[in-house]
Amino acid sequence: RSLLQPKIHFTIHLAKKENREIVLLQIPAADGQPVYFKSRAFVRITSHKTELSKFPDLVRQIYNSQSDWSAKIVEKATIKDLDRSALNMARMKFIERNSKLSKEIESWPDEVFLDKAKITINGEITRTALLLLGKEESSHYILPANAQITWKLDTEEQAYEHYGPPYLINATRIADRIRNYKYKFFPDDVLLSVTVDKYDREVILEALYNCIAHQDYSENSRLLLTEQKDKLVFSNAGSFYEGKPEDYVLGKTTPKRYRNHWLAQAMVNLNMIDTLGYGIHKMFREQRRRFFPLPQYNLQNPREVELVIYGHSIDEAYSKLLLKHTDLPLSTIIMLDRFQKRLKIPEKELEFLKKKGLISGRKPNYFLSETISVKSGEVGQYIKNRGFDKIWYKNLILEYIQKQKSGVSKTEIKDFLWEKLPDVLTDNKKINKATNLLQELRRDGKIINQGTFGKPSWISVD
Repeated sequence: RSLLQPKIHFTIHLAKKENREIVLLQIPAADGQPVYFKSRAFVRITSHKTELSKFPDLVRQIYNSQSDWSAKIVEKATIKDLDRSALNMARMKFIERNSKLSKEIESWPDEVFLDKAKITINGEITRTALLLLGKEESSHYILPANAQITWKLDTEEQAYEHYGPPYLINATRIADRIRNYKYKFFPDDVLLSVTVDKYDREVILEALYNCIAHQDYSENSRLLLTEQKDKLVFSNAGSFYEGKPEDYVLGKTTPKRYRNHWLAQAMVNLNMIDTLGYGIHKMFREQRRRFFPLPQYNLQNPREVELVIYGHSIDEAYSKLLLKHTDLPLSTIIMLDRFQKRLKIPEKELEFLKKKGLISGRKPNYFLSETISVKSGEVGQYIKNRGFDKIWYKNLILEYIQKQKSGVSKTEIKDFLWEKLPDVLTDNKKINKATNLLQELRRDGKIINQGTFGKPSWISVD
């Protein structure tokens, strides 16, 4: 079974006939997507096995066949398996969304309210009801699915805690666990600093709610929120279901379908999410408003979606640009964000950023401009004075050392860097700069001194 993707569950039947034991394996039909064995999908046509890719109509039929895991009725569960506090909160959230009907909603019996909010179906408890409103001890009803969210602290300190249903209440408890300090920016042209929260609580909840709504519960995996020193990493099982994350960043795309339609619909009715595709847009917009790097999706694992929310500045020049120019469109900020993260950027976008004065330097050694108000006649001198960032210089030195057959002296490094350092630096400051860069490379374990203290000879560790 480890060679199958996605995982499927066999039902084993034992029987006897003529004193012989018979073992029957009942294999379910593909539901919502083909099942791959060693990355290839097969289909049986009459008595012959052949590759599914030869039959596109059958492929479409499989993709259109998906049942909604979240809408399934849990036969033995009753309203007594729901948490009373969560039920009361759900009614309050539903009233917030339908304020004109508040008195009528307050008068409904619980069974009527749950049906109206599309949490239960004809008074019967669904998996959605157990996830959002269920008592923690009622999670056994949806086994083997894992109804659990794990918060993990991965810093100098180590800690973790598991949270089960009701997700309506426990999602906010998880958000409250995040350590949310104040972060200060210091713009160049003002005396006072700009202070923002390290994380926006609404962004945390939006990301967490998206994980709950889009989790592939058939993978029997828990949701994971990892709190690191300067970022939050959200992980949920299942591929990105409809399109690509970048389709939703500008808030102009509406998803046509959901993996867990009934769950998503209930979460909309309880004011947890919307189904118009604005959630991702809201997270990007809020990070931009707070001058932080934009959220980043990692889809390298086809069976998992990972979202990173940053709580710090990567390149101060990026944050200063956003502080100074609040009118930059989100589409441009997305390019700047990819640039500061050293992600691949199309040549046309680089040309656009250069034309707008948002990046400076020469190809391929561009860097973010800290201002775009430099007069045209001063651009050349500005670039010389600005110099490049520390990482660029360290990479340059390391590449130079690696190309030499023998050790490199401090004087050789100084001569190599001299014309590349900013003109505003004095000779002494340039010497100190070269010395500091060498010492940082040594501390990073990239180079070692095979000479003496007075006459160093630097070689690469690689």
